[in-house]
Amino acid sequence: MSRLNSFYLAPALWQEPFRLHGEEAHHLLRVLRARPGDTIRLFDGLGRWGFFRVSHAGKKDATMDLLSVHKADVPAYPLTLALGWSKGTRRGFVLEKAVELGATAIWFWTARRSQGDIPDTAKESWTHQLVAAAKQCGTAWLPQIRTFTGPAEMIQTAEVCGSRILCWEEAPQRAMLGPDDLVRENGAIVIIGPEGGLDGQEAAFFQERGFSPASLGRRVLRFETAALYVLAMYAWAASRTADDQDRP
Repeated sequence: MSRLNSFYLAPALWQEPFRLHGEEAHHLLRVLRARPGDTIRLFDGLGRWGFFRVSHAGKKDATMDLLSVHKADVPAYPLTLALGWSKGTRRGFVLEKAVELGATAIWFWTARRSQGDIPDTAKESWTHQLVAAAKQCGTAWLPQIRTFTGPAEMIQTAEVCGSRILCWEEAPQRAMLGPDDLVRENGAIVIIGPEGGLDGQEAAFFQERGFSPASLGRRVLRFETAALYVLAMYAWAASRTADDQDRP
């Protein structure tokens, strides 16, 4: 049986009458050519999802009747990926993989070697990229995106995380990042520098505040490669740990 098509309905709109508009309605009505009576799946990005039946298909919006609603499990091991701002074209790639591999938050922060100005708030285009990835992989969760003007502002929010990791190219090889660093019930935050890396003062700043330096190997990685390295290890470790807990 093929998987039902999924559509994003923001939490504030999760109420009767359930209505899709904008890009989601265009996809439903013009691309998929949905008609009244068709069944679809909606999710709100906060773990809530449900089955709906299209009751009205207009030119620019669609109305649905709720069939059933469900709640996905809260991620057992929250992961925050804190990326130094880079003026790169691969930011969308990182956002996509963060959704697919289960990150709970993506933070962008301004480092000394950051290129370009970081937006004060998350861009609408970022949300679109997150939604597209969630629709593709079937998750009901979207990572929360935040922006920070610098490490001092970010560090205050990071204090609640139990595991604090600083991915740093000058970390000793014996301090390789491991799966157990990433799966903590009280959460983990992993800092990755921008293109060009962290400078010495930034690395010292984080270490003085409880971040443990970790190596990703001998090669110097682009920021999106480093992010994918961390995300893939986290997804594997979280899945492995969940499987172990399910065993009698």
